[in-house]
Amino acid sequence: MTLPNPSIPEKHPISTRGARRLPIGAEPQPGGGVHFRVWAARCREVLVEIDGLETTALHAEPDGYFSLWSPLARAGMRYRFRLDQAEAALPDPASRFQPEGPHGPSEIIDPGEIAWTDGAWRGVAREHLVIYEMHIGTFTAEGSWGAAMGELPALAELGINCIEIMPVAEFPGRFGWGYDGVGLFAPTRLYGRPNDFRRFVDCAHDLDIAVILDVVYNHVGPDGNYLKNFSPAYFSDHYDGVWGDAINFDGPDSGPVREFFIANAGYWIDEYHLDGLRLDATQEIFDRSEDHILAAIVRQSRSAGRGRTIFIVGENETQEARLARAPDRGGYGLDALWNDDFHHSAMVALTGRREAYYSGYHGRPREFVAAARHGFLYQGQRNQWEGKARGTPTLDLPAECFVVFVQNHDQIANSGTGERCHLLTSPGRFRAMTAYFLLMPGIPMLFQGQEFAASSPFLFFADHRSELSRDVREGRHSFLAQFPSLATSEMRAKLPDPGDVDTFRRSVLDLGERHRHTSTDSLHRDLLTLRRTDPVLGRRPCRVDGAELADEAWVLRFFSEGGTDRLLIVNLGRDLVLCPAPEPLIAPVEGQTWRLLWSSEAPLYGGSGGPVQDADGEWVVPGQCAIVLAAAPSAARAEP
Repeated sequence: MTLPNPSIPEKHPISTRGARRLPIGAEPQPGGGVHFRVWAARCREVLVEIDGLETTALHAEPDGYFSLWSPLARAGMRYRFRLDQAEAALPDPASRFQPEGPHGPSEIIDPGEIAWTDGAWRGVAREHLVIYEMHIGTFTAEGSWGAAMGELPALAELGINCIEIMPVAEFPGRFGWGYDGVGLFAPTRLYGRPNDFRRFVDCAHDLDIAVILDVVYNHVGPDGNYLKNFSPAYFSDHYDGVWGDAINFDGPDSGPVREFFIANAGYWIDEYHLDGLRLDATQEIFDRSEDHILAAIVRQSRSAGRGRTIFIVGENETQEARLARAPDRGGYGLDALWNDDFHHSAMVALTGRREAYYSGYHGRPREFVAAARHGFLYQGQRNQWEGKARGTPTLDLPAECFVVFVQNHDQIANSGTGERCHLLTSPGRFRAMTAYFLLMPGIPMLFQGQEFAASSPFLFFADHRSELSRDVREGRHSFLAQFPSLATSEMRAKLPDPGDVDTFRRSVLDLGERHRHTSTDSLHRDLLTLRRTDPVLGRRPCRVDGAELADEAWVLRFFSEGGTDRLLIVNLGRDLVLCPAPEPLIAPVEGQTWRLLWSSEAPLYGGSGGPVQDADGEWVVPGQCAIVLAAAPSAARAEP
């Protein structure tokens, strides 16, 4: 089936013998041969050099496109493009695979070689998602799709139903996070071949796990980026990009550039059966077009899904609510946004540290209640650290528009030494906050290893050539200097070198800890079961209200239509006696009382014992503890 591609104007007909799925790249044809198409607007001539075949010139099309059907080419062959008789031939900007890395030849890939078994798969509804962020290179010791696939049953058993893969677009070197990708259509050779990725997705679907991919549409990496050789119009000098030249989505000759990125979004969902995308740093995607590129990407993604549930989530540091509003309300149609506000407040509460961007948060109960009820904490107020207003109003958006987390790849690495949250706070606080973000309204997200308190750090690593590697190291040190505690000479000397292979190796998970750290594994497993199966907590979307109970304690009440409400009480401070209790949210339903349903201080989780009720029926909530209370008939009512 041909992927819908409304971006190709009728005046640009595809060359003869070319039944194309996408507007660019090398595509094997149903009747044999391979069709090549590339946008090279700055060139007068484009030749394709295919291993074992005679060099051939592509035919010029309008607006800078070149194309050719080669009857002798086939999947598995490698090729390059030579532009205007240049000395060096270059890889295809839309290469489907770079077996020798971004500087080597491209390989022709046939997406139809794999026999998919997920024909009945329809996806996971947004309100039921539990996301697991994964870096394929460090998730297992082997660092491959095949090894990661072998661990999928364990994640399904844990309660994960959506995996968010950190970027896999081809990038240089032996290791990296993937955010400096240069081959945007080519899954990196470091983790296996394209069909290994497809088998991973097929296996995940068999286990009822959705897979979404982190994609970077705000810049292209500095090493192996040959786009300017084909056309300088790929980039814009009207905007200042943080990580490099901004992409040209609205300037002269931006039509083919938009087509390139829109096609890329649909390609991952169509040819890899992915269930959505995570759009990196959308605040760095600049577009003044009437039809914003983000809205176009969302439309193409949903079209490529052909009726499956497609989930598009954005990272947006400026917290612009319009990204998550429907197009008919002036929005771009994304399903959700990362809620950094919640993370920052949680880390202040857990660690007591308020450096740099954490300085705009107190970590107080009212912030956690507000996050559950309203999403972002900053919705237009001035943020002292940023020196300007932060965010826009989100009061009209449901809780399911926000992804909540206490760890992700960026924030762990930004601790300087890559230490995970459980090592930066007390065990009790860690358990209590885990309970809150896994049960509260919104979409919870775990970072790989969080569920079993991984001892391995997650550090920033990137393998580049010596000069660029030095720039990356200095840039990393400069970024971390915003934290006064990391800016001292003693700490700078201890910061890991991103280009050192040991930095990468130290970040690899020891999955054996899943069985050795059973208390933390049980904590996450039981909470996700509670979220999924409890008749009140498992109802999504849910109706909640909350209130502060003490300086470090708060309650969230989950309302049910049948009066079987639930209370989630979090106490990060000292023992709390719920008496006096002039707070209506902890009053029981008439004729009922509260009974203990769950406690983070259960011995199973490494706790020191749960809460107790005194003779008058008042609850004593232990310090650094979270409990769930369920409404139940009172003893008097239960008598015949």
